[in-house]
Amino acid sequence: MSTAEHIQPKKKYLSLWTKLAFGSGDWSISSFGTLRQIFYAIFLTDVVGLRPGLAAVAIVVGTLWDAINDPLVGRLSDRVRTRWGRRRPFLLWFAIPYGLGFALLWWAPPFENQYLLALSVTLAFMLADTFQTFVSVPLYALTPEITPDYDERTSLTGYRMLFNLIASLVTAVAAPEIVKAALVSGASQQQGYVIVGALFGGLAVIPLLLIFFVVRERPRSETEIRQEQATPLREVLKTAWGNIPFRFATALYMLNWITFDLVAGTIPFFLAYWVAGGNLLVRVFGLSLDSVVLGLLLIVSVLVLPFWVWLSGKLSKNTAYTIGMSFWAVVQLLIFAIQPGQITFILVLATLAGISVSTAHVLPDSIFPDVIEWDELRTGRRQEGIYYGIKNFIRKFSGAVAMFIVLQALERFGYQTPPEGVTFFTQPDSAVLAIRILIGPLGAVLLFSAVLMAWFYPLTREKHARIRKLLARRKDRAE
Repeated sequence: MSTAEHIQPKKKYLSLWTKLAFGSGDWSISSFGTLRQIFYAIFLTDVVGLRPGLAAVAIVVGTLWDAINDPLVGRLSDRVRTRWGRRRPFLLWFAIPYGLGFALLWWAPPFENQYLLALSVTLAFMLADTFQTFVSVPLYALTPEITPDYDERTSLTGYRMLFNLIASLVTAVAAPEIVKAALVSGASQQQGYVIVGALFGGLAVIPLLLIFFVVRERPRSETEIRQEQATPLREVLKTAWGNIPFRFATALYMLNWITFDLVAGTIPFFLAYWVAGGNLLVRVFGLSLDSVVLGLLLIVSVLVLPFWVWLSGKLSKNTAYTIGMSFWAVVQLLIFAIQPGQITFILVLATLAGISVSTAHVLPDSIFPDVIEWDELRTGRRQEGIYYGIKNFIRKFSGAVAMFIVLQALERFGYQTPPEGVTFFTQPDSAVLAIRILIGPLGAVLLFSAVLMAWFYPLTREKHARIRKLLARRKDRAE
């Protein structure tokens, strides 16, 4: 038996500094995503004054633009050649525009006409999303270039998701406090949201520039570069569709994030108009109800994140995911049973949900580098950019689907926009029931669907190890 047949990839551990620096990039992406997931729907209906149905259409139109720009940016980042590499330059070029687009998203146009409002919201959504694409796709495509190891990628993703959850925690707690402080002081909710957008848009710029200056890309051979640049985009997309593990990964990823965004987008409505009975300024422990519930959920998520990374190492990624999501689905069913004024009950369920929410953050992301290497084994090319472009589109498409469902349901069941400046407002019973169904039974059904995809996911740790061995042999022969 030849020596090459015994070759195994040498395990290299990433430094703590590399993991922290790279992980910090998710602060930039998550702060944008968290604010949009949780507060954008209620911002459009209650602050901008847009009818829920029109708000849903504006978001869908913006997402159709995603269908074009995400794969194109992914392809572009695969083909760019600079002295800094092919991914990092995008972080330098687009960090500041991204921060500005972030802030613009939370500006309410001064129009009375509903269609002009919808057009303005659509354009702001598209611009902010374009800049988000130009930083997030190259950022995520760095993952498989930093380490080839199955478990190190899970660890790297764990650090990224740690910052993701911290950003989610800070934005979810701080944003409603800033907005409600503005309202109490006599300012408008709009002014509060402008402050939120400017603050977190500015903070989002810093980690992207840090990664540019700290993280290094692996060198690529001229053969790799020629192969990537010679392959037509249509063939690359066809190859991606033929990647069976990638199909399962994308289905799981889509169901995972539709559920997360559906629940996140419904929470402000559920807390304000059901749990608090229409009291828009209700406070718990000196904070707004939104801040306490979301903060508790996300604090628990951060604390249990290492457990899920450890469990995926002991079992497998899909097994750990199945356990976590099944538990979360049961919690969502219990949420439907909450009655108005049951603050303690909602806090207990927020704690239990937090145990599983970190599973939804870390494990679906950590399987994408593995399916990319399955593609490399088949094609001989590394095409992280196009895969992460598709992944990024699916992430944003999932959020748009979730918000579309929420907003269309509110429109259909009679949701009313509260008058400006009011601090107490109740919704029709039909709208409140729709909100409860969205956050409870529908969320549980979607979670169980994601569990089904994880159960049948074909790329196990053992199969991935074999892929790594075969890739190492191929590289050895080429040398």
